[in-house]
Amino acid sequence: MMNVKEEKELMESVEAGEWKSVANFENIKQELVDAAKKTAIKDYRINIRISKRDVEALKTKAMEEGIPYQTLVTSILHKYVTGNLKEVS
Repeated sequence: MMNVKEEKELMESVEAGEWKSVANFENIKQELVDAAKKTAIKDYRINIRISKRDVEALKTKAMEEGIPYQTLVTSILHKYVTGNLKEVS
């Protein structure tokens, strides 16, 4: 979720002409919509045992991101299995 400062910076960027239209916008838009639909399908449930301390830490991180903690866990797992989870040093 954007805060007021981010929204203001975005509006200034748009008004300054820093954004450009892309060729084939409708095709790209449809591809992204289709990919989002496929990604958003959550048709399998798992149960895991996890420490209360870790759950509380996940809830705190999720709150900082402005998303439900289950969404954060799903995102972390998805990034891991697709090779997109990067370790921060």
